[in-house]
This record gives sequence, structure tokens and C-alpha cells, in this order.
Amino acid sequence: MSHPPVPHKTLIVVGTGEGATFYRNSGKSGELKLEHEHDLKPGDLADQGPAGKQPADTSPKESMEATFSKILAHHLYDLAQKHKFDDLILVLDPETLGETRPSLHVSVTEKIRLELPKTLSNNKIADIERSILAAM
Repeated sequence: MSHPPVPHKTLIVVGTGEGATFYRNSGKSGELKLEHEHDLKPGDLADQGPAGKQPADTSPKESMEATFSKILAHHLYDLAQKHKFDDLILVLDPETLGETRPSLHVSVTEKIRLELPKTLSNNKIADIERSILAAM
């Protein structure tokens, strides 16, 4: 089975509610070859607050993950405004993807080629590449 090619320079974000790793596709001619670009770590989330209203029974961990989702959405917005990517693939655990999606600006969502609700942040790059290609 043939997969649609992942464009050269596509930004790939792999993460959870505890942090994200940004990769760039350095492969050409439709090849997927992830190259580490930078990491986004939550820092001191207590000062920032989560996205939206949180239920009263939200645990501190859930609140921190929701806050990180908001930070991730803002970071992607900043990158989009600076024209740092034309194509985007999000590989986030299901909860983080669900928390992040509503906070994404249209300038980000219009560039998404794939949303993959999987926890792959501790996987090897080859495993991440295989999972992306299998989902395309």
C-alpha cells in the first residue's frame, strides 16, 4: 500500500501533557526522516493556568497537563505566525490531543496533515516514523 508523501520540512510534534519534542522531516522525494529540532517543556505551570474552565475535581496532574496543552497551542500559533511551517503532524497522547485541539488557532489547524492520538514520546525515531506512515 502506498502512503501519501510527507512533505519535506513538515513539522512533527510528538508529546504528552508533560512535554513535546519537535521534529522536522528532512526526507526528500516523499521519504519520512525525522530530525530533532527542539523540545518544549512545561516549566513552571502553576503561574499559567489551564485552558478553559476546569472541573472542581480536576487533579493537579490533570490541571498541569491542561495548562501544557494551552502552552503548546500558543507555541504552535507563534511558529505559524512566523511562517516556520507549512505542514504539521501532531502525534500526541489522546488526552493531550483532546485538550490541545480546541485551543489551536485556524492558522495552525489549516496546516495539519495528520493528527495521531498515540503516546510515542518515549519511542525511537524509527518507531515514530513507522507509526506516522501507517496512519497516513
